[in-house]
Amino acid sequence: MKYIENAMKLARQSNCQSDTTFFQAIEEVLTSIKPFLKKNPQYFEHNIIDRIIYPNREIRFKIEWLDDNNHIQVNNGYRVQFNNALGPYKGGVRFHPSVTPDILKFLAFEQIFKNAITGLHIGGAKGGADFDPKGKSDQEIMKFCQAFMTAFYNSIGEDIDILGGDIGVGEREVGYLFGQYKTLTNSYDSIITSKPISLGGSKGRSSATGYGLIYFTETLLEDMGETLKGKICTISGSGNVAIHAIEKLYDVGAIPVTCSDSKGTIHDPNGIDLALLKEIKLKKRSSLEAYAEERKAATYVKREDYQSGSYVWEVPCFAAFPCATQNELSGESAQKLIDNDVKIVAEGANMPTTPDGIDLFMKHKILFAPAKAANAGGVAVSVLEMSQNNSLSYMSAEEIDEKLRGIMSKIFKDIKKTCDDYCLDMDLASGANILGFKRVANAMIAQGV
Repeated sequence: MKYIENAMKLARQSNCQSDTTFFQAIEEVLTSIKPFLKKNPQYFEHNIIDRIIYPNREIRFKIEWLDDNNHIQVNNGYRVQFNNALGPYKGGVRFHPSVTPDILKFLAFEQIFKNAITGLHIGGAKGGADFDPKGKSDQEIMKFCQAFMTAFYNSIGEDIDILGGDIGVGEREVGYLFGQYKTLTNSYDSIITSKPISLGGSKGRSSATGYGLIYFTETLLEDMGETLKGKICTISGSGNVAIHAIEKLYDVGAIPVTCSDSKGTIHDPNGIDLALLKEIKLKKRSSLEAYAEERKAATYVKREDYQSGSYVWEVPCFAAFPCATQNELSGESAQKLIDNDVKIVAEGANMPTTPDGIDLFMKHKILFAPAKAANAGGVAVSVLEMSQNNSLSYMSAEEIDEKLRGIMSKIFKDIKKTCDDYCLDMDLASGANILGFKRVANAMIAQGV
């Protein structure tokens, strides 16, 4: 479609050529919505494509802070407020050395459609800093969070932009960010989610993305007459999403046998020891190599000893859950999963599967649950947190879990209906993109230019 080609050309001309991840995200969405656009020319008339691929605002700021030796350190801070047609911007804050404008534009663009798919009235944004919390003292992390918020607080607000947790930003960091915002504004506004319970956080928020991933997968499999019970599952990552996905897999009777971090992969054929994993990654914050030292039946494969992607995808399984990072599951790894008779791949991370990997899954009729839908549980419970803060009425963990399960089930049903409407034959990735695009585009048209 010429219009799509021109839009991609415009995107490349208007952004840095190094923004490869962002371009990949745009191309994936625009390519998959072609059947929808052909039947709905009004989106061409309103030039929605060109308008939706431009961020509303890209904010870059300097963060100056004192380390424990009273040396002044400097980091880059960013916020990409991409689209607020459906409601105030909403998206996490990431502290990691890999944070760049390219990564944040990709994440913010994905967030627009993920948020729209939930049916909740929130826009899409993402932010962060190239700060590495690893190896920093609690005092240094507090000072950095305070400096980050001081440099940025006048660009957010409960009706403007609501932050959330992400990689490197857990309850501790969220607490420091929120505390500094309160100090600067003398306000207890709900400008950040994933807060500690003592500051108005929601029960079930930390587990929501991982649990939601499994709830979505269960709903999809039930629709196909299948179940996860008794099935071997492989999971990449060992952060918050992966750990809670493993926890919920055990709850539904599945057998999760792998996890990974930046240094290597654990394969425990008897099932991952969840208590040991939490001890190593959440308390000691150590390498997974320590897991194999405790569990002699487990195999630890160093990343440096395995050059072809991640060893996780070598392990035969019924279901695979990439929960680590973007583009971690390549075409080569996808083929290995297919050769080992995988039945379903459900994404817990943001865009973890490369385009050639997705193409292979589609070609071989592997059930594929895209991140925009499958990992939307986190943002869904974040909005529930905002609602609780505004009403000063808080739900129990059981109530939150029931609502989360209902939201993930509805997301699947809405996407499946979209697939049926456009004859997509369970192409859930295209269905999710069309559903999210339609909701955002209609809101843009309704608001005029």
